[in-house]
Amino acid sequence: MITLLTTPADRELVITRTFEAPPARVWEAWTRPEHVRQWYGVAALPTVVCEIDLRVGGAWRWGQKAPDGREIVFSGTYEEIVPGERLVYTETFELMPGPPVHVTLTFDATPDGGTALTSKSIWPSSEVRDQALATGMEDGVKEEYDRLAEYLRTM
Repeated sequence: MITLLTTPADRELVITRTFEAPPARVWEAWTRPEHVRQWYGVAALPTVVCEIDLRVGGAWRWGQKAPDGREIVFSGTYEEIVPGERLVYTETFELMPGPPVHVTLTFDATPDGGTALTSKSIWPSSEVRDQALATGMEDGVKEEYDRLAEYLRTM
């Protein structure tokens, strides 16, 4: 399966991927720390932070440790939760604090029993979005989604 990143509007980033697992399983893998720890981030770095308070107003915090010991952590707050269907949250890269990114994640059933996962994010500016993409974000997202696909096969 292909993970696709597009920039359809000035401050927008859309990530799409179809998984060979039903929405309930993909939702569970995305919202329970014991699962997230197994697939989050890139394989070369250990996941050292995975906190999820899955309720409106609850916080989340996920991160990995770089070889130099620095923690690469993202965090935010849940704004809307529709179990198995939709998750809306803010996201901040803690090493570069600033206005948060607003993310809407949808889990849509496909005719073959899989899940079309779509992440639509609205960034503070197109410049900030483009800077993030320039860091190699696309390769990292693709690896992470590949890891999630593999993990879903074992659940």
